[in-house]
Amino acid sequence: MQPRTPAFDRCSCAPWACVFVLGLIGLGVDASAQTPSGWLIHDMDRPQPRVVQPAPLSLPTPAPADARVLFDGADLTEWRSEEGGPARWVIRDGYMESVPDSGKLISADGFGDIQLHLEWAAPAKPAGVGQARGNSGVFLMGEYEVQVLDSFQSETYPDGQAAAIYGQYPPLVNACLPPGEWQSYDILFRRPRFDHQGDLLQPARIDVIHNGVWVQIDRRLWGPTSWLQNFPYEPHAERLPLALQDHGNPVRYRNIWVRDLPEADTRGPSVIRPYVPVSLARLEALVGSYGVGDETPFEVSLKEGRLRLQAPGRVPLELMPADDNKFLLRYTDGHVLFYDDADRQGASLEFFLGGGQYRSHRAEAGAPE
Repeated sequence: MQPRTPAFDRCSCAPWACVFVLGLIGLGVDASAQTPSGWLIHDMDRPQPRVVQPAPLSLPTPAPADARVLFDGADLTEWRSEEGGPARWVIRDGYMESVPDSGKLISADGFGDIQLHLEWAAPAKPAGVGQARGNSGVFLMGEYEVQVLDSFQSETYPDGQAAAIYGQYPPLVNACLPPGEWQSYDILFRRPRFDHQGDLLQPARIDVIHNGVWVQIDRRLWGPTSWLQNFPYEPHAERLPLALQDHGNPVRYRNIWVRDLPEADTRGPSVIRPYVPVSLARLEALVGSYGVGDETPFEVSLKEGRLRLQAPGRVPLELMPADDNKFLLRYTDGHVLFYDDADRQGASLEFFLGGGQYRSHRAEAGAPE
């Protein structure tokens, strides 16, 4: 395995490579290697995403109340240079712009699972072709890149165009606006999970909405993104800085805000509902049709010694007895109470679910299946 390049030095491609692509031949890239997609990385034969014209945007998008604003057009206090010193990008008219040799912009703090919003614009006067045209990138945790590129009427390898997860997944469609116009990315990111030994439990996952169009849906990354090849996962911290790439093009950014997302895999308390024995005669007495007149119709049936409750058009719900009259829904937070009258058992039932309740009277005596 080749030595792994430090995360912040891995870019979508070196600027000189945008022109001298043929130099790949001498770099020892194994063209026969298979990727999870079945396509070679940066394969120009991969189908180009269909072009979609986004609806008119209302930008800038206001930040929600619980968002942390990383750039509001005023200063770069939330950002650092790659070396850790003051950021070297410039601020003009409410946006920031990369300038030659300014290097990547690194957020001062680290983030894990997030919703990230940012707005960007490629140079109004395009220069170059393919990867040399308005190139930048958004790096989640400094490792996982969503490509920024002027892909308006400009062709490049599909896994490197605007809104691609670089080197892995092209966007579902090309929703790019003309150069010079402000565009938006809304990115939902779930960090990878590692166990205490550093083994991968869950890969990183990314969704991307580009100019209001959903172009990446729950993409599961093979590993960190990089030019020419993808590296395997290596364990890393749960929170790492964001990065914006300086690729030698004067790409502009504005209105950057982020929201921490709660853990996706949280579980409620384990609920164990003991089965309370109820006589077969009692269960049989509750079987029948309920719902007289305008009341909600329910069918109560008995199968394999268990009561089941069925509403119109719904699957039967198994009932767990708590006593002779109260039955709990097996997998749902709800219950049923049966009421008797002086003449017969199971004269009515009351169904409780989601804060509502439904009372239905028994239409006729039932019989077990």
